[in-house]
Amino acid sequence: MLRNLVEKALSLRLAVIGLAAMLASIGAWSFANLPIDAFPDISTTQVKIILKAPGMTPEEVESRVITPIEMEMLGIPEQSVLRSVAKYAIADITIDFKDSTDIYWARQQVTERLNAVMGDLPDTVEGGLAPISTPLSEMFMFTLEGPQSMAEKRRVLDWTIRPALRTVPGVADVNALGGYAETFEVAPDSAALAAAG
Repeated sequence: MLRNLVEKALSLRLAVIGLAAMLASIGAWSFANLPIDAFPDISTTQVKIILKAPGMTPEEVESRVITPIEMEMLGIPEQSVLRSVAKYAIADITIDFKDSTDIYWARQQVTERLNAVMGDLPDTVEGGLAPISTPLSEMFMFTLEGPQSMAEKRRVLDWTIRPALRTVPGVADVNALGGYAETFEVAPDSAALAAAG
C-alpha cells in the first residue's frame, strides 16, 4: 500500500510539488492573517473607575470617595467582583462582570451609577471611567531622577513629557503622580483695588 503511494507520488512529482507549494502558500497566508493575539485575552469584562482626590490621604479617599461609589455599584446586573484601592489622592475602583457581558453595556451601567453618586462626593474629586482595556494591557511606570527640585521635575513631567507621551500611538492615558504640582495663586492688593475704583 505504502509502496504504491510512493510510486504514484514519484510518477506525478510535478503535481505533488505543485500541491505542496500551494499548501505552503495557503499556510503562510493564513498565518499572516490569523485574527488572534500572541497572548489571547482570557480576562473577564472589566470596567475601571479612576478618580483624583487632591490632598486626601488614603483613609479619606476610602471613606469619602470609594465607599459611596461602591455602595452605588453593588446592584449592577451581571457583576461578579467589585474591588478598590485607595492611594494618596487616587481612588481606583475595578468592577468585573460575567464573561458573556458586553463591554459597552457594562460601561453604560457603571457610568449611569457613577453620575448618580458624583454629586455626593467632595467638590475636588475628578475623573471617571478608564479607557477600555484588559488586565493584560501593558502599563509602564517611570520616575524622573536628577538634581532638580520636586517641583521642577513635576513641571517637566506635566508640561513636556506627559503631552509628548500622549501623542504616541497606542498610549491610552498618562497619569502623573508625585512631586509638587504647579499651582497659580492670585493675591489681590485690596488697597490698590480700592484706589482704582
